[in-house]
Amino acid sequence: MATYTPHELAATLKDGLLSFPVTAFDANFEIDETAYRSHLSWQSSFGVAGLFAAGGTGEGFSLTVEESARVVRMAVEEAGSRVPVLASAGGSTAQAIRNAQDAEAAGAEGLLLLPPYLTECDQAGLEAHVSRVCAATKIGVIVYNRANAIYSAQTVANLAARHENFIGFKDATGDIEHLTRVYSRNGDRLFYLGGLPTAETFALPLLQLGMSTYSSAMYNFVPEFALDFYRDVRNLDHAAVTEKLNRFVLPYIDIRDRAAGYGVSIVKGGLKAIGRDNGPVRTPLQDLNEQDLADLDALITAAGVRPSVPAAQTA
Repeated sequence: MATYTPHELAATLKDGLLSFPVTAFDANFEIDETAYRSHLSWQSSFGVAGLFAAGGTGEGFSLTVEESARVVRMAVEEAGSRVPVLASAGGSTAQAIRNAQDAEAAGAEGLLLLPPYLTECDQAGLEAHVSRVCAATKIGVIVYNRANAIYSAQTVANLAARHENFIGFKDATGDIEHLTRVYSRNGDRLFYLGGLPTAETFALPLLQLGMSTYSSAMYNFVPEFALDFYRDVRNLDHAAVTEKLNRFVLPYIDIRDRAAGYGVSIVKGGLKAIGRDNGPVRTPLQDLNEQDLADLDALITAAGVRPSVPAAQTA
């Protein structure tokens, strides 16, 4: 059972760094429970504010409903006593409800509601979709503003008024005017988090729009650097943020941009580079090629961001 009320969860998440753990797979692309549990234990040993299981970086798009429930349950078992664990919900409304109810049963504290699967929809349809998911669970719900699910400020306000467990707004568009409208209309009723790819790049300017936190994919393999970066953002230390962008983040993005889909692949590549291999990505993604992996390994060393904790995997 969840130990946070939705509003307690929002208060916890809004002032700390968030991350989405990768899902470990073996050579046959099956879930590697031992590696996954080890990764969760390691990830939750740092000062992260929340972990989202089976999300985008966790290749939730490749998981069956049953696999998603299993991944979330393992995350709660391994990390839930130290850090809030949230799940993801997606697909059709019926599937999203199933994901939400499975997450609640597993003891997750909340969930991120992904855009509906491959269909165009207007505000009335989006509002009804989110409303049905919120009504189907008691845990906190965060919407993901991206792709075919762009929520107007009024739609967000309607959902916030109707559902106490609607607690957050994650954005992957970077549309400043839109974000200003959403924040101005809803204020502190919600918490706001950045979800653009390699969110560190946008963290400082988005902080001024009310986005007090963001989800860091690179936390998976350079957690200490990611936490230091977040601390610099919250301290409005422009010089420190710029130094870290130039030293690691921007060169990292250059490698990420070499192939479509590398946004997830480079995270698993980073884990392999530091000695905490969590296996391959599932298709249709592709793993980093040998040169890209070598370049990432060299960058981690040159930038001085390799984790200080022992790299050997322990449960």
